[in-house]
Amino acid sequence: MTRLVLAIDTATAAVTAGIVRVGDRIDVLAERVTENPRAHAECLTPNVLAALDDSSVSMQQLEAVVVGCGPGPFTGLRVGMATAAAYGHALDIPVRGVCSLDAIGGATSGLSLVVTDARRREVYWARYLDGVRVDGPAVSAATDVAIDGVTSVAGSPEHAALFGLPVVGPVYPSGAGLVAAVQDWDAEPHPLVPLYLRRPDAKPLAERGGSR
Repeated sequence: MTRLVLAIDTATAAVTAGIVRVGDRIDVLAERVTENPRAHAECLTPNVLAALDDSSVSMQQLEAVVVGCGPGPFTGLRVGMATAAAYGHALDIPVRGVCSLDAIGGATSGLSLVVTDARRREVYWARYLDGVRVDGPAVSAATDVAIDGVTSVAGSPEHAALFGLPVVGPVYPSGAGLVAAVQDWDAEPHPLVPLYLRRPDAKPLAERGGSR
């Protein structure tokens, strides 16, 4: 069965929207990526609309949405997941969440490490064996990530360079990578659960010791 899928990810500095045909193989019909870690909300919808236009696919032709659920910073991640849920609701099509690191690690070979920027001098990471996640996702300082046996690092180039190993692609989650991370297209979609891995910086008033 062939499906036209909208793929979205905002878990990294890249704001990704792709139109992907899924059947016997994965074909990316169009993809728009904007690298701006502080403009996810401003860039995502224009990127979706531009990808639809580039692929000559109408919104009504979409049959599913796939969205990266992180790990990623709270604000950016929330934008992508809320947008995906809104498209799914408006079009009455299933929305499937995947680990954003899987959309990078799925394209690696051997024992590989995938890292993205977690800020606070930390990285989000996971390990993959021939494209299959075997450890993580987790968040920690780069110096605390075990690299025994790891032969390459993918993801954020700036952070991958910290490990002194060969740096390979992909750099960010792609539309093809997101779609490839879906385990079972026929299964009932699970509720979207964001992989924050740590609490957001903003705290409720009660936790700050304030009062109404």
